[in-house]
Amino acid sequence: MTSPSTGKDTAMAQVIDKRVTAEIEGDFVVFLIGMRINKLWKVRTWLPVFFAMPRMLRELEDRPESGFLGAGQYMGSPRRPMLVQYWRSFEHLEAYARNHDAVHWPAWVAFNKRIGSNGDVGIWHETYLIPAGSYECVYNNMPSIGLGDATNLVPAAGRKATAAGRAGVRDEPYPDGAPTEGIEV
Repeated sequence: MTSPSTGKDTAMAQVIDKRVTAEIEGDFVVFLIGMRINKLWKVRTWLPVFFAMPRMLRELEDRPESGFLGAGQYMGSPRRPMLVQYWRSFEHLEAYARNHDAVHWPAWVAFNKRIGSNGDVGIWHETYLIPAGSYECVYNNMPSIGLGDATNLVPAAGRKATAAGRAGVRDEPYPDGAPTEGIEV
């Protein structure tokens, strides 16, 4: 499978054989967006919605100044594709959504004219504004994925050895008695 945001073949991606975490300076935004095919037989209705997102992602990747950091595709089921997107700020995300010259605007207008609220296909999104240092993630024996793919990966060691430390909740040592063989803490 090829990542829609990076073009990388995620099935063959290089596994990072250590514990790492994502590191990003400042605030950022996590944007979840998806669709639900409510009437599978109405292919002409939902297929344009399905194909609109890859065009938007290609456009965003070609515009680093857009504030788009990256995205990963996830399938709840074949009827519910979803993307997790990472943005530098809400202002960047909103500027793209409202830009009449960008791919999103005409796709949004076309959806509302062609489908509106007829029930054939649903679309949704959720936006999370993440304050600097208020996130936590860890990847072990994984290729670059998620926030780690959109930002920088660093060892999940030292103050970043525990979930609380990575989330900035508290500084704490790695738990006594927790296995440390083969991992950096």
